[in-house]
Amino acid sequence: MTKRAAKRFMREGNLDAEQFAPDTKVRRMNVHGAGINNGWSPANEERDQSYVKTIKPKSEGQAALMAAIDEKNLVLALGPAGTGKTYLAIAKAVEALEAGKVGRIVLSRPAVEAGESIGFLPGDMEDKLAPYLRPLYDALTDRLSMKRVKALMAEGLIEIAPVGYMRGRTLNNAFVVIDEAQNCTYVQLKMLLTRLGWNSTMVVTGDPHQSDLLPGISGLADVADKFETVETIEVVRLKDKDIVRHPLVAQMLGVL
Repeated sequence: MTKRAAKRFMREGNLDAEQFAPDTKVRRMNVHGAGINNGWSPANEERDQSYVKTIKPKSEGQAALMAAIDEKNLVLALGPAGTGKTYLAIAKAVEALEAGKVGRIVLSRPAVEAGESIGFLPGDMEDKLAPYLRPLYDALTDRLSMKRVKALMAEGLIEIAPVGYMRGRTLNNAFVVIDEAQNCTYVQLKMLLTRLGWNSTMVVTGDPHQSDLLPGISGLADVADKFETVETIEVVRLKDKDIVRHPLVAQMLGVL
């Protein structure tokens, strides 16, 4: 209560309801400084940063990817960093699990060293692999709370594993996401793709131009080219215009 309102209360014996009304003003912070309107900033993005139950595409390429996941059992999503390949795939996986369309989610990515050595990391093999699987945890916890993710993993409804642990398995009634597939060899991709079982959906994501393998070793581009002619498989190729990160990302990728 302000001093003026207090005096009015003492004089008239009634309260001003406006003094206790909740503040509903939306305040945005200009990260570029006051009075500067040029350039991009997160404050200019008309979106809610909190959890959104229904994911909406932000580009034509993303819309095509989401439609393909709904219609096909095997989808390859190829495109540069920042196009939302992994995020959309995991969001669709969570959506399918919550709706009861699948019984579990299986997420996998290769533990390939991008210029670093896995040997220096502390702990046992599980601890050493954790940093390579961290991006999958991040995407999951953005759609579900960390508490719920841990509970689902404890129940076996969500599984996150490196590619090497997938051999010999048959994934029935599952939504499978293979991330960073550009770091898989042709033989590894063939092994992963043939894990697909009944009532399952598999989404393979990656950028053939950003492989951490030696030139000519990655099998993603070859597999995608061969699948282009298969009607029951969808290959979605995202472009720079589908990047939803800072606009500088698209500009950098255009010259790098």
